[in-house]
Amino acid sequence: MGKQLLELIDYLTYALKYEVNQKKSTMAAKDKFHAVVRVALEKQQWRITDDPLRLEVGGTKFEIDLGAEQLLAAERGEEKIAVEIKTFLSDSPLTDYHAALGQFLNYRLALEISDPTRILYLAVPVGVYEVFFKREFAQISVERYQIKQIIYDPIQEVILQWIP
Repeated sequence: MGKQLLELIDYLTYALKYEVNQKKSTMAAKDKFHAVVRVALEKQQWRITDDPLRLEVGGTKFEIDLGAEQLLAAERGEEKIAVEIKTFLSDSPLTDYHAALGQFLNYRLALEISDPTRILYLAVPVGVYEVFFKREFAQISVERYQIKQIIYDPIQEVILQWIP
């Protein structure tokens, strides 16, 4: 539990570093986390194709944070992903998760209809993953709804884990 606490403290310190006032802090942190995930993907040789990835399905417009692709030498093809980046900066991680889950499910449906070769991932900071997503309820929910995750370190600007 000590490591989890330290990771949470690092995450909160990082998020609060951008605080000027409540609204500006949240927007600045979201923008910063967006940039962090983009850099982390590029470090793993992903090419960002869309920022944001815009879709329209049945008269409804969607904007997913990032679209990326990577050449796969073994298959001589491309792997395409869409990444929705979440910060979980509100007072309630559960409320943030409810919003993220609904958004994720709708985005996945939109991708299945309009771009079925693209795989959707939910990107979450390591501190949130350690403190919230390792809880039993969160794990059951992630498994039930088949949420693919990217766990990233917002300080080091790297992806720590891909969870298919």
